Amino acid sequence: MIIKSWIYVPVLILFSASLVTCQNNQVQNSDVVNTPTTEKLQENVYKAENEGWLVNVEEAYQISQKTGRPILANFTGSDWCGWCKRLTASVFIKDEFKKWAAENVVLLELDFPRKKTIPAEIQQQNAGMQQAFQVRGYPTIWVFNLDKDAATNQFQVKALGSTGYKATPEEFIADVNNMIKK
Repeated sequence: MIIKSWIYVPVLILFSASLVTCQNNQVQNSDVVNTPTTEKLQENVYKAENEGWLVNVEEAYQISQKTGRPILANFTGSDWCGWCKRLTASVFIKDEFKKWAAENVVLLELDFPRKKTIPAEIQQQNAGMQQAFQVRGYPTIWVFNLDKDAATNQFQVKALGSTGYKATPEEFIADVNNMIKK
């Protein structure tokens, strides 16, 4: 399912003590997700599977705001999903992709592993994002912009599009560039 550009998608995030609830034009959701603060992340040594990827939505948002680049979120099962592993091997670890990503997007990994443990805060954040974007299979890649209401701390998501497995960096980059251009 691809959501048309600039339609708000629900993203539910709890920042420290503030509840965040957004609504989708299709469903209303009331689940809450904890997003760890930068200080908590520094205490936890949990990192993304691939170099250059972030694991914290708030951190991705801050970098996106500073750079003006959209967020590219990879919903993955890094330790069990065969297609996720293939996408990483054929696209994400390639120099061509890394160079393009550094100039065009903020990389965010939302992992759902079966064998390794990730911090509870990250698990909750990832589950909320999965529900908000209605991700039903892996890998699923969403490209989006976030805006944040300073008064309410609510995120509004402007979805640019989604994709899945692509066999080459060229295919993947072309697909995402088309989403960004819209």
